[in-house]
Amino acid sequence: MRLGLALGYWGRGPDAAHVPLAQEAERLGYDSVWTAESWGSDAFTPLTWIAARTSTIKLGTAVAQMAARSPVTTAMHALTLDHLSGGRMMLGLGLSGPQVVEGWYGRPFPASPLTATREYVDVVRQVLRRTAPVSLEGRFHPLPYRGPDGTGLGKPLKPITHPLRARLPVLLGAEGPRNVAQTVRIADGWLPLYWAPDRPEVYGDAVRDLPAGFRVAPMVRVRVCDDVAEGLLPVKAMLGFYIGGMGHASRNFHADLMARMGYPEAALRVQELFLAGRREDAVRAVPDAFADEISLVGPRARIAKRLEAWRRGPVTDLLALSPDPCTLRVLAELNS
Repeated sequence: MRLGLALGYWGRGPDAAHVPLAQEAERLGYDSVWTAESWGSDAFTPLTWIAARTSTIKLGTAVAQMAARSPVTTAMHALTLDHLSGGRMMLGLGLSGPQVVEGWYGRPFPASPLTATREYVDVVRQVLRRTAPVSLEGRFHPLPYRGPDGTGLGKPLKPITHPLRARLPVLLGAEGPRNVAQTVRIADGWLPLYWAPDRPEVYGDAVRDLPAGFRVAPMVRVRVCDDVAEGLLPVKAMLGFYIGGMGHASRNFHADLMARMGYPEAALRVQELFLAGRREDAVRAVPDAFADEISLVGPRARIAKRLEAWRRGPVTDLLALSPDPCTLRVLAELNS
C-alpha cells in the first residue's frame, strides 16, 4: 500500500507548512501529494508551487471540480503541469454538489451526473491522446459547440502542445454505488471520501473485482496521540461541516453516504443542528464510532494494529490528512 499526503484546500489564506510537509513526505518515501479546492483556493496553483520545490513525489488533485472548468481547460492544466514536473501529474476530478455547482460556479447541476462525468472524462482523454481533433456529440460537453446562440463557426481542434503522456492517470471522486461502478469502468482510480475498511460493501460490487493497476486512494485523517477521543475531534469537525454544510437539507451526498454506512439517524441530526446554526453541537453529534472507523487515530500501537485492515482490502494508496511531520514519519515506518 502506497502512502500519499493530502493537503486539502486553503482556509483564510495559504498554509506556510504545506511545502515543507510535501518535502518531508518526499524524503520519507511517500508516493504522492494531493491538493484540493472548494470555493476559495484552486487545486492546480498550489500543486505547481509544490512541484517546483520537489523532485520525485507524484502530484495529484483530490479533487479538481469539474464545474470550475471546461474539460479542455482541465486537460490543459494537467498536461502543462505534467510537462513542468517531468511526468508526475495525476488528475483527480469530482462533480461536487448542487450547492457549489449552482451557488458558486453559476451553472446548472447536471440532470444526469453519470453522463456529465463520462463526457468530461472522454474529452480530457481525447486532449491527452492528441490523435485527432477533439469532438464530442455530447449532452453536457459538446465539442464543437452547436447551440442556438453560437456562431456555427467552431471547428474541432487538437492541442498545440504535445502532451507528455497520453495515459496521464485520471481518478474520480465518487460516492454512490452507480457512480463508483462507472468510475471503475472509465477511470484509472477512485478517490473515496470516506472509507471504512471493514465495510467495502457500502460502495457496491464494483470494488470486488478491480482492473489491474486501478488505484483506490481514500483520504484518511491520521494522528498519533495518546487520547483517542481528543484525536478524533478534527475528524468530527470535518464530518460536521461536510455532512451539515456541504449540501442542502434535501440533497446532500455526504449525508447520504453516512446514512448508507450505518448512521442514518446521526446524519440527520448533524444536518439539523448545523443548518440551525448550532455548529459545535453538530460536531458533537457525530458518533465517535463513525469518525474512528474512517480514520487512523491514537497511540502508535493502535494505529499499527488498525493499519492491517486497510492493507487487507482494495486500498492501494492511503492519502494521509495530517499536518504533523511526526505522524507522517510514524505512518511511513509502520507501512514499510
